[in-house]
Amino acid sequence: MSEPNDPLRSLFKEAADAGRSRARSAPPSYITERGERVRRRRVVALAVGACLVLSGTGAAVATLLPGNPDTTLPATTPTTPQPSPRLSPSRTSPPTTDAPTPGESVSTSPASPTGSTSTPP
Repeated sequence: MSEPNDPLRSLFKEAADAGRSRARSAPPSYITERGERVRRRRVVALAVGACLVLSGTGAAVATLLPGNPDTTLPATTPTTPQPSPRLSPSRTSPPTTDAPTPGESVSTSPASPTGSTSTPP
């Protein structure tokens, strides 16, 4: 139930009438430009969002897929390998031969304590 002599209500009605009398619609070119700006902003925002999604997905795939083995260092540092023993004698050691040297006798007895055989003179 409103009171007919409400001063605030009458002031609002006067302001509304003044606004209605001065109101004009915007020119169509201004409305078109504004719509284009909004559309461009929307397209840019969608493109940036798509780039972020693709780069995030690419980073996640790169970390989850097996690729190169880890490049972590071992717990202990490896030592340099020692050279393997040669099968042939080295040049510093004297040559060993199974043949008797001149002046050595060869025995034919199999039970020789030294294991060498000597031939009769």
